[in-house]
Amino acid sequence: MEERPSYERHDVLLQGDFVQAPTLGKIDIFHNYLLRTNNLGYIDHFAEASHPTSVAIIDEEKDHRKPQVHQAGSSLLPTFCDLHLHAPQFLYQGTGLHLPLMQWLDEYAFKAEERLDADAELAQNVYKKLAATLVENGTGAVLLFGTIKTETNLILARAMQDAGIRAYVGKLSMDISSRPTYKEASPEAALIAAQDFCKRCHEEVSTVDGHQRLVEPVLTPRFVPTCSNDLLLGLGRLAAEQNLRIQSHMAESHDQVQWVRAERKAEDMDVFAQHSLLTPRTVQAHCTFLSPSELSSLAKTGTAVAHCPLSNAYFSARPFRLREALAAGVPVGLGTDIAGGYAIDIMSAMRQAVVVSRMREGGRVMARDSAKRGSKATDREEGKDVDQEELKDEPLSIDWKEALYLATTGGAVALGLPQGIGTFAVGVPFDAQCIELYRDNAVGIRDVGAVTFFDDPPPQGLTEDMIEKWWCLGDTRNRCGVWVQGRHISMAGMAMLPR
Repeated sequence: MEERPSYERHDVLLQGDFVQAPTLGKIDIFHNYLLRTNNLGYIDHFAEASHPTSVAIIDEEKDHRKPQVHQAGSSLLPTFCDLHLHAPQFLYQGTGLHLPLMQWLDEYAFKAEERLDADAELAQNVYKKLAATLVENGTGAVLLFGTIKTETNLILARAMQDAGIRAYVGKLSMDISSRPTYKEASPEAALIAAQDFCKRCHEEVSTVDGHQRLVEPVLTPRFVPTCSNDLLLGLGRLAAEQNLRIQSHMAESHDQVQWVRAERKAEDMDVFAQHSLLTPRTVQAHCTFLSPSELSSLAKTGTAVAHCPLSNAYFSARPFRLREALAAGVPVGLGTDIAGGYAIDIMSAMRQAVVVSRMREGGRVMARDSAKRGSKATDREEGKDVDQEELKDEPLSIDWKEALYLATTGGAVALGLPQGIGTFAVGVPFDAQCIELYRDNAVGIRDVGAVTFFDDPPPQGLTEDMIEKWWCLGDTRNRCGVWVQGRHISMAGMAMLPR
């Protein structure tokens, strides 16, 4: 086994401003707080720096170390969660997006995945770069689709563990394929391989201390068109027997949905349900073709949805009913869907989720107004694709605060991360990123990257308006530190000055 890099563990002691989105639409700003972790990476103190206990901690630590103090203009925010990313497709990210889904899979996805399965050195290079890029973009937890070959997926698991990222790695299960050289020999062979991968993936981290075990296996039937009923049935049983996570694609695109209807005489969701693959441990990507009533049924199973707005714009004939899913109680997080989406940063996914939802809201308003006027034909064209459920008075759009929740706390809940991740509280693992909004560069101008402020900072310090500005304009230049389970994993320099 390849020797792992070692690192020393230290308690984290940080002083500064902290931001979180604990519930949908709510933003908390904690001004000048002190946070400390224990040597396992869990927060054991979080209070105002002026609180007597905080003062005592700082006084107690003064002979050994001082708290790292983040300057005004920077803050700490929970890391992002990416609920849907095809690791081998990072190889050709940003190409081939002109094709419909089923054709794109044949001409790009399957070929790239098969190529990595045949070249371990290439796989190692791709996955190490992928891990570094995720950290650079503030992603602390990710749900990954891999390839068919067990050894290639173990390379992926090692790359994520070594980088310090929470990663859920899925070896693809597929016994049907339009590419004859890229499939498993039989349902039985696929099930044996899935079970073997799960066992070996657990063994990969078995020698690591429990709090540092960041990688887990995930059962991954690619989607209904590549999986026989026998394979799906076996995976459902295996998931139940070993309490394993499950991921797949469901009701993603028009051509895919039509294929399932023609070949299986059923809907995607019914096929997964019949084989016990919709569980509280399941994340299904996309779900753009689920109706509001189907989303309500999905909520009862506890299944989460990975919302990938950019990928949906390319490969689905309709957008995901995000507002309806949230109202129904479906756990929802965001996914980049590399390479069906070309942007690996969750910042882009947040912005796109808001844009898509606002376009849906525009369609709802136009359809409702046309319906009230009793208009037909041309007057109703703008709302012709809006269902009757969408003619109600409830808005369909989301705002930036709700998107930030989906990217952090909501994603952590949907992914089943340790309780509390996405927030700052005692007993919660410390997963965070440092965001620098501005520094004094010139008289009257304060900026970092594309985020620029011309006015003096407000007396109260960090505000929601300032966070929104970063949300709209920020990029990797604003990120100056990333921690997962209390370990500082980014290579970026830390911008710290005394207050």
